[in-house]
Amino acid sequence: MRPHPAPPVILGNEPGSFPRSVLAERHPAIIRQVRDAFPYGPGTHRALDALADSCARGVVEPLPDDAHDRGRWRDWGLDDHVGRSWFDVPWLWSESYFYRRLLDAVGYFGPGPWAGIDPFRPFKLAELEGADTDRELTALDALADRTAGERGRALLHGSLWGNRADLGFRLSDGEAEGRAAVPGLVADDGEELWSLLDATRAGAGRTVCLVADNAGRELIPDLLLAAHLLEHKRCDRVVLHVKPYPYYVSDATTADVVDALRRLTGASGAAAGHGRRLWAAMADGALTVRAHPFSAAPLPFARMPDDLRAEFAQAALTIVKGDLNYRRLVGDSRWEPTTPFADVTAYFPGPVVALRTLKSEVITGLDAATEAALTTAEGEGWRTGGTHALIQLRT
Repeated sequence: MRPHPAPPVILGNEPGSFPRSVLAERHPAIIRQVRDAFPYGPGTHRALDALADSCARGVVEPLPDDAHDRGRWRDWGLDDHVGRSWFDVPWLWSESYFYRRLLDAVGYFGPGPWAGIDPFRPFKLAELEGADTDRELTALDALADRTAGERGRALLHGSLWGNRADLGFRLSDGEAEGRAAVPGLVADDGEELWSLLDATRAGAGRTVCLVADNAGRELIPDLLLAAHLLEHKRCDRVVLHVKPYPYYVSDATTADVVDALRRLTGASGAAAGHGRRLWAAMADGALTVRAHPFSAAPLPFARMPDDLRAEFAQAALTIVKGDLNYRRLVGDSRWEPTTPFADVTAYFPGPVVALRTLKSEVITGLDAATEAALTTAEGEGWRTGGTHALIQLRT
């Protein structure tokens, strides 16, 4: 139980709200992007048209009777939402179900020739192979002469700010790519994070769980952070939690981990060395990948199943990356920003830290002065613009 009862969950039906813009504008844009990315046949085009029409003017429909995960989605609340407008059900749920239906529309779950084809793969690969990624990998060479502590802090911030590479966010914000990031953290528990890891060096429970968010340019700094933790004995094992299937445009899957490792090993300089060490870590089990079905659930982490709860409970630390995972961690509600982060995550079964670039309205753990200064300077835009970030730890 949380010490603070959660406010009502966010819906997408408030005119002019950020959630409504995601449902009404971002999702149709994603359908158009996916349609243009592959030479789909007429049946797939009709299915995509039907999904777009359903999202704009229709209601939530059930999964096909033969869907492999129909029972799981019923457990996740599908029967409660069928027949209701997409805008009138919890925003987190409607977003997640949109991506599940999009995979149906493109035949991802088969049978058929498009089974297993990630509809977002062209976007992920374009980013992974881009010049920006080249520059970021080259920048690793400059860290070689720094102390281990300095390298660790640089890689932590690289993982944090790498979240700006979120493709879904960029699809709906044409100015995001060129906007300079403000290097301002609204909350910073970074030093406490390193102190916690230092304290566990000689103890038991030396696994770090890293709940990944996006693929491409974000996943690479996540992997580099994992490499640093292993190399400098901050932990003995890193478990990288990814999505079991394509999700939220750019969320990382196992295939994306492989692509990122290949990108690293194929680079030059320090990046290649990190890539080889990570590849070897996969081979000996120091780095493992987990794709639990709940990673793509439309539910908060407070409702995680027992096996996942046990896994996080045994970890020295769980690192939760990104905006969506933050919403799942604290609950997708409009909390008062000064609500203590430790209180809303009290249910979590072990130490947890959130690394997040702000791209939605949900926020906790701010002091009153910080909230007032941000709102005075930027209105409510600081919550969703991707120009602020946070590191929040609960031990």
